[in-house]
This record gives sequence, C-alpha cells and structure tokens, in this order.
Amino acid sequence: MPFVDIDGIKTHYQLLGGGPPLLLLEPVGIDATMSRQSPNRVWRGFQPLDALARDFRLIAYDQRESGQSGGRIEPLTWELVARHAKGLLDYLEVEAALLLGACVGCATALAIAAHFPERCRALFLHWPVGGFRWMKEGRENFERHIAYTREWGLAGVVERARRSSDFWSDPEAGPWASVIGSDPEFAESYAPQNQQDYLDIVNQSRDNLFCDAMPSGASCEQLMTISVPASIMAGNDAWHATSAAHILRELMPEAKLSPLMPRQQNAMTIVKWIYESAAACGAARSSIAA
Repeated sequence: MPFVDIDGIKTHYQLLGGGPPLLLLEPVGIDATMSRQSPNRVWRGFQPLDALARDFRLIAYDQRESGQSGGRIEPLTWELVARHAKGLLDYLEVEAALLLGACVGCATALAIAAHFPERCRALFLHWPVGGFRWMKEGRENFERHIAYTREWGLAGVVERARRSSDFWSDPEAGPWASVIGSDPEFAESYAPQNQQDYLDIVNQSRDNLFCDAMPSGASCEQLMTISVPASIMAGNDAWHATSAAHILRELMPEAKLSPLMPRQQNAMTIVKWIYESAAACGAARSSIAA
C-alpha cells in the first residue's frame, strides 16, 4: 500500500473502488489502522472496504500517530488531525468528499467539517464519541502515561511502546506509541528530548482532546456552523453515549438522526443507512444492487 508525505508526516493510505470519493475514517480508538476496519463492536460486522468499493472511491488511511503513519511531538488537537486529512485530499486532488466515520472517526469528520467545510460533501457519523465516561477515560489514559514517564523516563517509554505500540490498550506507552514502534528514527530522537517540555505537550494534548463531555471533534459553536448534510447513527456505551448523537442532531443545522439503536444495527442495516444517506445528498443510488 502506498505512502505519501503530508506536512512532513509519512502517511499510509489506500484507494479502492470507483464513484464519488468517500474518506473512510477509523472505527475505533486514536491508533486504529486500516487493517482493523473490519467486524468489531462498533461496526457490528460491517466491513466498509468490502461493502462500499463497488459504488464509491474509498480513501482509507492511517491518521497521524497511528498505524503505519508517522507523527510529530507537538500539542495534539482535533484541528491537527483534520489538517492531516485535508493534506491527503489535497494530494489526491479531491475537492470534496463524503466523510464516513465511526467512533473517534466521527470526531475527525467533525473537525474536518468545522475547519475545512468546503472539503465535505456530507457526513455519515456512526457511534460518535462523547459523554462523561469518554472524557474521563481519555484524560485518565493521558495521566497514566504522564505518571509512567515520570517514573521510568522517556527511555522507559520507548521500551514500553516497542512492546505494545497501542495507546488505548496500553496508555502508559503514550500517544506516540505507534510511531515509536514503526519508525526507528523517530524512536531514536524521542528519548533524548527534554522530559518536562515533553510532559507539558502531553498535558496540553490531554486538555485539547478531552476538554469536556460534549461530542469530540468540534465545539458547540462550531457544530452550529456545519451546514453540510449529516446523518447520525447513535451508539450506547461508555465511549459512545447516546446523548452525543442527540447533541449533534440538535446543534448541526442539516443533521438527521437514525431511529436505529445498537440492538437494531448490523452489517445490513448500516450499509442501507449509508446508501440512503448518500442518495439523500445526491451522491449514490438509494438501494443496493443484488
């Protein structure tokens, strides 16, 4: 699969299928990779690369600080994540794309729509993250990494990250764990940096990404300005509070909320929802061919 440099960050991406461009955003935590875009508790058995390639030009990628893509030590924000996605669309010469996100991919989609609305044709948001428990766990993960760094130092973090490369399942490894694990040059430069300066960046990143219990990706004020069509399908667990979907429906001018709750969601109903949502904005037919 190809790589491209986006603002100095090596970016792993994949193109598949033909039709209206659809940017596929990861369905699980920050360090999800394209290989994980498969059946899981969020997608309910839906496999987007298989199900949608016939009718859409799928653009799948590992966002910065995840999978086989690189990263940079700087205060992380949703705008930075959105800017990285925009850079990929620029490289591919895609003026505007449909955005399909699940879980934290919804936060990325909302950030793109908030900061670069001209690049969004429509948003399909499945199980948007938000709620008090999502915020609490996100902040606690960063704090676990901070405590580990203070005890073991940055060299200890490198060793931990090389064993796990996964921030969400091993928070002590830190938000740059996957880059440490995949890029020896990055790992070599990581340990010698000033530890307190680094911890200041981690603290800023925690507060930028997990500042409140609202849906992640865009502020309430920004949500009210997102005027592209948005279709939302709610989740209902610790990370994907049903209230997050309702807040998006309330604040986004062109948002519609699916009546299907998780117990009614499966691969077939999710595919139908995507096609009907795309058809409503003139991007695809309303039914799925046999």
